[in-house]
Amino acid sequence: MRPDLIATRERLLARQAHPTAEMAESIRIARSPASAHAWLRTSFDEAQAAADDPALAARPLAGLAVSVKDLFDVAGQPTPAGSRVLAEAPPAGSDSAAVARLKAAGGVVMGRTNMSEFAFSGVGTNPHYGTPANPADPATPRIPGGSSSGAAVSVATGAAFIGLGSDTGGSIRIPAALCGIVGFKNTARLTPAEGALPLSTTLDTVSAMTRSVRDAILAHEILAGRSVARSALPLSGYRLAVARTTMLDGLDATVGAAFERALGTLRKAGAAIEEIGLEAIRDLGSLQTLGGFTAAESYAWHRELLERHGAAYDPRVRLRIERGAAMKAWEYLDLLRARREWIARVGQALQGFDAVLSPTVPIVAPPIAEVAPPTGADAAQDEARDKEFFRVNALLLRNTSVVNMLDGCALSIPCQARGELPVGLMIWHGPLRDDTVLSIGLRAQDVLAGRSGAA
Repeated sequence: MRPDLIATRERLLARQAHPTAEMAESIRIARSPASAHAWLRTSFDEAQAAADDPALAARPLAGLAVSVKDLFDVAGQPTPAGSRVLAEAPPAGSDSAAVARLKAAGGVVMGRTNMSEFAFSGVGTNPHYGTPANPADPATPRIPGGSSSGAAVSVATGAAFIGLGSDTGGSIRIPAALCGIVGFKNTARLTPAEGALPLSTTLDTVSAMTRSVRDAILAHEILAGRSVARSALPLSGYRLAVARTTMLDGLDATVGAAFERALGTLRKAGAAIEEIGLEAIRDLGSLQTLGGFTAAESYAWHRELLERHGAAYDPRVRLRIERGAAMKAWEYLDLLRARREWIARVGQALQGFDAVLSPTVPIVAPPIAEVAPPTGADAAQDEARDKEFFRVNALLLRNTSVVNMLDGCALSIPCQARGELPVGLMIWHGPLRDDTVLSIGLRAQDVLAGRSGAA
């Protein structure tokens, strides 16, 4: 894998590399077969020219390449959000807040990345623009995860150093885990969502994918406009929990083995890890029987578009959005109250713990062919793929969505062994525990990579 952003910036400052050459390499990778379907709109010529601007050299991102998920406004461009419905929308008059902050920090936007239509899927398929293949397995095209599918591929291939995305139920952490990179979902209120097309205004979180935890910290500091307080504590200075309830159910063999191996490695490095029940997780299903915040809030945004252009939607996405039409006002208000009470219960159960460890997702990336969008050529095959799509989607969202309902923060880091398909270790807690989660992530990444001095 290409060196991370901070290492590349250090080489640039030491004049061991040149920004135009780094951008040329990013563009070469983005144009390669490994990046097929990852980009919906590119600005390679502008990016190459911008990389040579000496004013960027001293900024945090040093003129290096970033990618932008297709739901963020970029001045002068439409914001289709992976859809055909909005493909002819008028161009945005200004950059979204997140894009503006990346640019101000010296990031160069090289293009807009593919995504699940309107961000409503953890699988990452798109029937309109194709599905980018997971770079982790060149032999078998596998799903990248979603909804920030192209953003993950842009980082995992080495084209972009930061992939700007969003996380409503896991859309940063799921593709990060499946593609073998780092994904950080911060506490939602810390980063601005202005200029990003919403899925759920209650749960949406603007965040990013990177190739290392230290890059994730830098990206978060830029997006949130704040400094992360890095702790000098060793792993032995933290008390960590493993949530048994639900989050360890039905792990496939690769994920189960990688997770247990990671726990063992962290324990050997001095981490105090305790299994807990966290029974409150079981209640999430009953809280969201009508589709939860995402269905209700997305339907409120899409209802007029659905009336005019419903046939142009991805049928799988349309089905999930339309579930929100059934929710009554009192049911929505009850859900708000129930969530507040649930957050308080989980917070009480996690008192005394610095973070929780879980598999990010319970399965490795399945082949695209098993969940591909229907084609209409074979009704039985389309039905089987639809059934598998919804099964896989529910599995991928199961663990990550707990953190969104908690209004919490979570970091996914790779924990697979060499030669295995990627597996994510999720380090998480409740709201505004971001700095602790990131500090633990720095230590854990070093330990799992076998770097000395991490404990």
